[in-house]
Amino acid sequence: MEHLLGIEDLYVEYHTLEGTVRALNGVHLSLDKGEALGLVGETGAGKTTAAVSVLGLLSRRTARITKGSIRFAGKELLDKKNAAYLQCIRGDRISMVFQNPLTSLNPVFTVGEQVAMVFRQHQKMNKQQAAEAAGKILEVVGIPAYRAADYPHQFSGGMRQRVGIAAALACEPDLLIADEPTTALDVTIQAQVLELMKDLQRKNRTSLIMITHNLGIVRELCERVAVMYAGRIIEKGSVDSVFTKPSHPYTKGLIGSLPDINKKTERLEPIPGFMSNPMALPEGCKFAPRCPACMEICNKRDPSETRLDTDHFVACFESGKKSGVN
Repeated sequence: MEHLLGIEDLYVEYHTLEGTVRALNGVHLSLDKGEALGLVGETGAGKTTAAVSVLGLLSRRTARITKGSIRFAGKELLDKKNAAYLQCIRGDRISMVFQNPLTSLNPVFTVGEQVAMVFRQHQKMNKQQAAEAAGKILEVVGIPAYRAADYPHQFSGGMRQRVGIAAALACEPDLLIADEPTTALDVTIQAQVLELMKDLQRKNRTSLIMITHNLGIVRELCERVAVMYAGRIIEKGSVDSVFTKPSHPYTKGLIGSLPDINKKTERLEPIPGFMSNPMALPEGCKFAPRCPACMEICNKRDPSETRLDTDHFVACFESGKKSGVN
């Protein structure tokens, strides 16, 4: 059975005046229909680059996909022959909620016009039909239909994010990518937005990729989780398996740096050091300079992905050695 989304050995570079940024370095990821996947990692790990690669929104001026495959519903999205297909499904079968709704919404159009554009483009509605449909979907996300005539600057951050979610869900997509959708929201609005996404995902069996720094959101919303570091997935599996039995030292560090209300701790333990410069990545394992379990082989070559359990994979020599795989 083929996955709804399959990313294989994806490499992406950004060419800048300062040098070449190696943003993605062999990403392998898959997603089934109706499945929710959490994509976590530090800022600069490559999470957003992976997301916009799926949508074909990488900058044509600076970004280059040097290797890899992205298949959606059986079609190769990186094949130039399928460019028209990608244009048709973007916003229809694949949608994205961007991190900053103020910059993703056009300030010169009303929010109703911007949501209506989705219906007119993909469902071929006339202007009146699209306006009515936009009002209804705005009400679904908790915005009164009469506010469709307002502009983005007239909304709060949480309300703008709801508009972005409304536009993304307008055509009931097969895949929704949410890039830090709650970062700028207060706790109350954050909870409302997450509950809304959960309900709509279950109702429409929409597949979800949730990009976030908040492991609590992943625990609440997702069935599977993938941990990214320096442009690569270094551990992935079911949420229960990865969170209760983390294997990669980086995953252990992420989980270990979280506060626990059941433990009396005077000081949290952050992961030492900083993420490697993507313009000068080290040889071997990219986490080796920060890893407390670093071995000689780690500085020489990148570990391959090994299976620890039915649905638990890790790219680490030490973890593979302990499990008897390497």
